[in-house]
Amino acid sequence: MSDHEEIIKYFPTMRPLNGASAGNDAVNKASEIASKEVKAESESIDFSNVEIEPLFKDFVDFETFSKSDFRAVKVLACEAVPKSKKLLKFTLDDGTGENRTILSGIHAYYEPEELVGKTCIAITNLPPRKMMGIDSCGMLISAVHHEKGEERLHLLMVDSHIPAGAKLY
Repeated sequence: MSDHEEIIKYFPTMRPLNGASAGNDAVNKASEIASKEVKAESESIDFSNVEIEPLFKDFVDFETFSKSDFRAVKVLACEAVPKSKKLLKFTLDDGTGENRTILSGIHAYYEPEELVGKTCIAITNLPPRKMMGIDSCGMLISAVHHEKGEERLHLLMVDSHIPAGAKLY
C-alpha cells in the first residue's frame, strides 16, 4: 500500500448519495453518538421551576426597534476588571477591523477564560458608558430567568460559523 493510499484509508470522506457507507463506519458511528449526546443533554433540562419576567405590555414601533444595531462579535480576550467582583472586560472583533471593548457584569456566572473564542451577540450602537474608569462600547446580550428564587444568566452564544460583524435582523 502506498503512502497516499494509507492516508486515504484513514481520511473520512462524504457518504455517497445512494446511502452506502463506503468505509465511513467510524465517522457514521461518531456522528450517531454525538447526535444521541446532544439529544440526551437537551432532554435532561427541567424547566418546571423556572420563573421568567412577564412580557412588556407596551409596544415598540418598528422604526424605534430598527435603530438598534445587533451584531455577532467574536471574543478575542476576556479578563476580570480589577477591584470589581462583577465586571468582565471583553475585547471583541465586531467586523470593523478595530477591537471593541465591552464590560459586562457577568463574572458571577462565567470565568473569563471560558469565553475566549466564543461568538456572542452585542448591541453596538449604544453610547459609550464609563465603568470603573473604562469605556464600555455596547452591551452583550444575555438571557435571564429565576429558578428556585435564584437568578440564572446565560450569555447568548451563537454558531462559530457566523462571522464577526454579521448583522442580526
